[in-house]
Amino acid sequence: MISTNEFKTGLTIELEGDVYQVIEFQHVKPGKGSAFVRSKLKNVRTGGMIEKTFNAGEKIPKARVERREVQYLYNDGKDYNFMDMETYDQLAMTAEQLGDTVKYLKENMNIHILTFQGKSIGVELPNFVELEVVETAPGIKGDTASGGSKPAVMETGAVVQVPFFINVGDRLQIDTRTGNYIKRA
Repeated sequence: MISTNEFKTGLTIELEGDVYQVIEFQHVKPGKGSAFVRSKLKNVRTGGMIEKTFNAGEKIPKARVERREVQYLYNDGKDYNFMDMETYDQLAMTAEQLGDTVKYLKENMNIHILTFQGKSIGVELPNFVELEVVETAPGIKGDTASGGSKPAVMETGAVVQVPFFINVGDRLQIDTRTGNYIKRA
């Protein structure tokens, strides 16, 4: 059990039979009444976000989530196959288990698989990935400083909004947490 006063970003807790990761938290001490903790939690299995308020000092069960480093090997049409970097065992996960992370998976990419009570519940990608643009509207001369954006299809199938000056073949750095374009690589 962990107290809500000990919340920190990245902490995993059990709540309503599911595993959540603390994304944001704020301790609030109003002038009247008791203190409380306002938090933003991410469901580790589904990726959904919720906001929840706890009483200060409330005890919550801490989730023991294990992170194992694996390498993404290939997609066989049905499953996504990974290799454990320590034991060299191969394991497969479905697209439903991976959720939106499949948009950023490249072959030979190292990621972490999250396991809870012996079951794989999801993956943790690096914060930034480098992907190549395979399809986008051509850049127009003089359109580099207008501040607009256009959709671009990346090599993994992800669609990202990019500035007008980006062309097919450009390598871009993408934030996997938000799906936003960061910069050219």
